[in-house]
Amino acid sequence: MERELALEFARVTEAAALCSARWVGRGDKVSADQAAVTAMRSMFDTVSIDGTVVIGEGEMDEAPMLYIGEKVGLGVPPSVDIAVDPLEGTNVVAKGLTGAIAVLACAPSGCLLHAPDMYMDKICAGPASRGRVFLDASVRENLRQVARTLDKSVGEVTVVVLDRPRHQQLIEDIRREGARIQLITDGDVSPGVAAAMPNTGVDLLMGIGGAPEGVITAAAMKCLGGDFQARLWPEGDEYEDEIARCHAMGIKDPLQLLTIDELVKSEDVIFVATGITDSSLLKGVRYHGGKITTQTVVMRSSSGTVRFIEAIHNPDKKPLFQDKRIMALLKQ
Repeated sequence: MERELALEFARVTEAAALCSARWVGRGDKVSADQAAVTAMRSMFDTVSIDGTVVIGEGEMDEAPMLYIGEKVGLGVPPSVDIAVDPLEGTNVVAKGLTGAIAVLACAPSGCLLHAPDMYMDKICAGPASRGRVFLDASVRENLRQVARTLDKSVGEVTVVVLDRPRHQQLIEDIRREGARIQLITDGDVSPGVAAAMPNTGVDLLMGIGGAPEGVITAAAMKCLGGDFQARLWPEGDEYEDEIARCHAMGIKDPLQLLTIDELVKSEDVIFVATGITDSSLLKGVRYHGGKITTQTVVMRSSSGTVRFIEAIHNPDKKPLFQDKRIMALLKQ
């Protein structure tokens, strides 16, 4: 893939972030998500790719846009898989909390795991701990390995965990070992990526979250040299249905351990995210003096480059985007 795509993708996530940011703290997660989806979909129409959404807002009968299997881009080479979350952290935006991002990942066609919208058990660590953490290892062993590779004591290791009843035992096990826990309400892509970045205060991500977010995080880990292991987590009354959906999407053994190379089967990956609200990874959208600022991270695995783009948008100078739908969303 050409490096120019990275900047084009940055404009895609910027549009989603700018539009959904209008809904921060307004208590309406549906409108915030729809604004992000509409903006991202519209901007994809300007990008020179023949893209297929393999991780999206849902399956065709569940979401009006950016559904799994949808074609995006201008329909010209390269042929690529696209994983998107136009608004990762809908509740976060609705409540005005920290950690919401607009995010996408891109890899050559057939290289991203086609995962249905279900749960996934995950462990995510940075480059120093690559090959030293394992999903099936004990909490104690994983914490000790991370502490050792980072030259820390276990008590200095910070683990991000989604604040859910299903994680009660995991939380107890981490605290028993003396490690620090950062509980989050929603959205585990941003802290997962932060675990592989310096000076974020995050060392490890553990627990059960969304499978789509897991694939996106694994793409970022490919760019950063981090590690990611996972296992799909069908559950409850929908167990048989979720197993059937996995089979339909080409996953022969839904309960197998998935390594980062099985989740992302390419060394040519692009990961892009724009902050909507502040997080340990990115600053959120800010308004000042009639202008709007955004911060975006752009990564390419082929070069190992990580760029942070600070953009100042001036909507009074000229339309930020040619698409009238996006401009209407920015005025809401």
